[in-house]
Amino acid sequence: MIKSIPYGKQFISNEDVQAVVDTLKADFLTQGPKINEFEKKFSEYVGSKYAVAVSNGTAALHLCAMALNVNESSNVMTTPITFVASANCVRYCGGNVFFADINPDNFTIDIEKIEQLILSKPKGFFSGIIPVDFAGYPVDLEELKKLADEHDLWIIEDACHAPGGYFMDKKNKKQSCGNGNYADLSIFSFHPVKHIACGEGGMITTNNEELYKKLILLRTHGITKDVNALQENHGGWFYEMQELGYNYRLTDFQAALGISQLARADEGLERRRKIAKKYADSFANRLFIKGQSGYIEGHAYHLYIIKVDRRKELYDFLRLNNIFTQVHYIPVHTSPYYKLLGWKKGDFPLSEEYYDMCLSLPIYPTLTNEEQDFVIEKIVEFYSL
Repeated sequence: MIKSIPYGKQFISNEDVQAVVDTLKADFLTQGPKINEFEKKFSEYVGSKYAVAVSNGTAALHLCAMALNVNESSNVMTTPITFVASANCVRYCGGNVFFADINPDNFTIDIEKIEQLILSKPKGFFSGIIPVDFAGYPVDLEELKKLADEHDLWIIEDACHAPGGYFMDKKNKKQSCGNGNYADLSIFSFHPVKHIACGEGGMITTNNEELYKKLILLRTHGITKDVNALQENHGGWFYEMQELGYNYRLTDFQAALGISQLARADEGLERRRKIAKKYADSFANRLFIKGQSGYIEGHAYHLYIIKVDRRKELYDFLRLNNIFTQVHYIPVHTSPYYKLLGWKKGDFPLSEEYYDMCLSLPIYPTLTNEEQDFVIEKIVEFYSL
């Protein structure tokens, strides 16, 4: 009998456990050497100059908004189809969130609609853009950067779904998510269902040294002990709080788990892509499929999404068969909080149509061929009833 099949789950190996145990037995539980090691290895993995480990992906977004001086006069664009943190980070700093509808083919923010939104406002109205590599599909940041430069906008790439993802630029060169070549800052999450699990955790990558130094300061209460940065120096114990920061640090044992997980990240990504291809092939030319993630070069496949009629009935049917799918996401602008800010249902019809039909299928490295076959079989069975 098939056991319960979730939409996503972590895989903790014996090597992962040992890495954490070794760190727990070492001298540092936090603010120790594993943090720098994880940052260095992660920056090498995505191809960025700098990386800053933080407590979670939401903290990463908040620090990025702070580092870019988002405030009450800032107007920032993002997608309605994302986890709420992509928009909330702007609100944490007092800024105003604007949404642009999605591309119905790949479910990411539509760059043409971003341009239309920019042109609908006075020059200089917008401060920046937060595109999301949704489900693992990389936004074409080369194209977006061109638009951003024309209008003097910064970019925070929300790459929580996409470590290992990439797109090909106009010179046919691979551009990895988070490499810093087009985005000012990029962020990642190490929540258990993500590619790399730390329990909780996040990472910010950048090629901008000034932003990197600011992030390091803001991550730890705005405090520095750097003798070259101090305004005064009373001795070896002395530190200064130079800005209002937060305690958004990652622990060493979480970093140790992240380092161990990172070592087999490519292996997990390859397995996700094989699962995605099987879904894509199995659902090709099926009339009940109205849209799907498909199989696309560079996609990191954090999620595999299908669009179907009778989504609620299918969801319930699969649950009865121990298949626990999920819906990603409820459009941000339809949540009660954002309705209070003036947004309403009907503002972004493509996002809302997507939400009415989307379903995230099980996809994670330890999903077996037998389990995936069972998922596919039950979906086909439902639409044959």
